[in-house]
Amino acid sequence: MKKYERFGDNASSAAPIEAEVTIQLPPSNGRQITNGGDSVGTPPEALNTAALSNAVSFLGESSEDLEPTFDIDGELELDNFEDPSQPPLPGLNSEYVIWKLRRTVQHLFFRLLTLVVIVADVCVIIIDLVSASEGRNTHFSNSLAWLSLIFSVYFVVEVGMRIVALGSHFFGKWFNFLDLAVIAVTFVLAIVDVVIISEVTRSIKFLVIVRLVRVVRLIRLVTEKQHLETGARQFISQNKRRYQKDGFDLDLTYVTDRIIAMSFPSSGHMSLYRNPISEVSRFFNNKHHGAYKIYNLCSERSYDESFFDGRVERFMIDDHNVPTVADMVRFVKDVEAWFSQNQRNVVAVHCKGGKGRTGTMICVWLIRAGMLKDAASSLHYFSERRTDLNVSTKFQGVETPSQCRFVGYFEKVNSAGLVLPRPAVLRVDSLIITGLAGVGKGNGLDFSVTIDEGRGRTVFAADFGTSFNCEAEYKGERDTLSVRFINSPAMSGEVRMLFKCSSKRVPTGYENVPFYFWFHTSFIESNRLYLTREELDNPHKAKTWKTFREKFAVEVVFTPPGS
Repeated sequence: MKKYERFGDNASSAAPIEAEVTIQLPPSNGRQITNGGDSVGTPPEALNTAALSNAVSFLGESSEDLEPTFDIDGELELDNFEDPSQPPLPGLNSEYVIWKLRRTVQHLFFRLLTLVVIVADVCVIIIDLVSASEGRNTHFSNSLAWLSLIFSVYFVVEVGMRIVALGSHFFGKWFNFLDLAVIAVTFVLAIVDVVIISEVTRSIKFLVIVRLVRVVRLIRLVTEKQHLETGARQFISQNKRRYQKDGFDLDLTYVTDRIIAMSFPSSGHMSLYRNPISEVSRFFNNKHHGAYKIYNLCSERSYDESFFDGRVERFMIDDHNVPTVADMVRFVKDVEAWFSQNQRNVVAVHCKGGKGRTGTMICVWLIRAGMLKDAASSLHYFSERRTDLNVSTKFQGVETPSQCRFVGYFEKVNSAGLVLPRPAVLRVDSLIITGLAGVGKGNGLDFSVTIDEGRGRTVFAADFGTSFNCEAEYKGERDTLSVRFINSPAMSGEVRMLFKCSSKRVPTGYENVPFYFWFHTSFIESNRLYLTREELDNPHKAKTWKTFREKFAVEVVFTPPGS
């Protein structure tokens, strides 16, 4: 089986990309920002602005804007396939009411409330047993008996809600059977207890026996663990669309009839709040037996591939970071080859949460398949498919600007017939940061930068405050920091610039830094890259905008090596 290696490694797939021929990609059309002004042509670096705004705005738009095109390699048209993970339409209909009831009884807070009631009930039973055996006053015992009956009524209502919400699948789990039996028996005993305690003449021995039998409710502390796990998984997946049919409840979405997005198949403690690998395996062997392939995009973790009969391909992508352009091409070629073998074949793509890295790779496939015309439309469509608006309107698509930018790069490579662009060797000459007032010290001299060529290979570092490897000057009247780098090396391919700040007042996010971004040197136009606040990883989030104002932007100036 092929294993895909890290960015900077020289190892390649057993089926290498046929990329002996290279071309120079033409500039795109639209708006290009250079030196703060406007000109004709949109560099791929700026494409993610439209992609992000388009993706986010789906919450208030019609999906008709997606303009799906044609059927390719057996894929159904996007607006025609029957989605097994489709949530019900809101309104007064039985399907939606049952769905809402299920969300309620499986909600983490509802499960925690039930756990508290179970613990309280056990405490009442123990106190009641001690009270009865010591022959304490009837009034106290009577109060405890009624309190226990109230708890019993809560349990009866709770299990009844679960039966209605889950239907016949309720009886497919052993712990549900046990729950029902315990609740039914102890409810009857709670009623008997109240009746006996209200009698003037009563048998103390019989009363103690009744209450001893009620101790069986301790079993619910064990069965409630299963329900808490379900609630935790639902809570962690937030409003990502889930597959909740045929006895399955997985963070798993059909993006098309043959492309599935899901979160990480987990074992051990991670399975308490993410997809249990055993359930994911059961799903694919039940729904797509012998006709599925899994793509694991996580560089940080793996799992026992025997759960999926070894049908797993790996692409090493770091969390909140980007794939290489070569890996995107390799991915779509591999999917094309798999789909061409059988019309029944499907693929499932996952990272950790099944959103950023997963969405990036699925979006490039949608473009390659001709199902969506460009990066913006594919990003829009994926977010719409992955988000369950019945739960909330929180965006569940590809949101990291660098990932969106690389989907835009792939759009250009796809237009060139999957031929990789000619390598471009550049040197970072300088950068200009605007809108620094209110960010840390306000002059940018508390910032430093590291530059990585590929994944995890740092080739340059500079500190603006100490003038290490650079000369930095802040101009207050323009609110602009200009930095000229000294001895910066030539580099090519995927490059990441990661900015750190010594001021604790500046918020950090992904990669534990205030901001960073990726670009590919072959797509740099006019030796400049201009990124607005919304195009920078971390400042793109609205929660950071109290620090990073609207005018915050970074411009990188390049020179050819040796110039």
